[in-house]
Amino acid sequence: MGKRIFLALMALIFVFTSAKISFAGEKGNERKGKYTYRKVYKSCYKRGEVDSAKPPLDPNSKTQAQWSNIFDKKESEEFGCKEEWDKLSEEDLRDIFSYLHGHASDSDNPVTCK
Repeated sequence: MGKRIFLALMALIFVFTSAKISFAGEKGNERKGKYTYRKVYKSCYKRGEVDSAKPPLDPNSKTQAQWSNIFDKKESEEFGCKEEWDKLSEEDLRDIFSYLHGHASDSDNPVTCK
């Protein structure tokens, strides 16, 4: 009887752990995200839409919750350069989000130099 309960509990733990991992979603590549984020503004600067090739928002200018909110609502107008943002793939957006979220002001590894 005790063995059956133990096995049932182990099976439940396995099922819930597997479900949590599958719902976590794909995580983007922070290194690619940083490169793509900067590339967007270089392209926008060359077109003459912005005054600087440097992105206007650093990752540490917002908290992780604020970055999540911006990307969940797809509020790209806050970044400017709408034409460039509209051309980005879902993978590019996921990478940029991973970079910004991973280095937000309240993250374990905030960006400290600009």
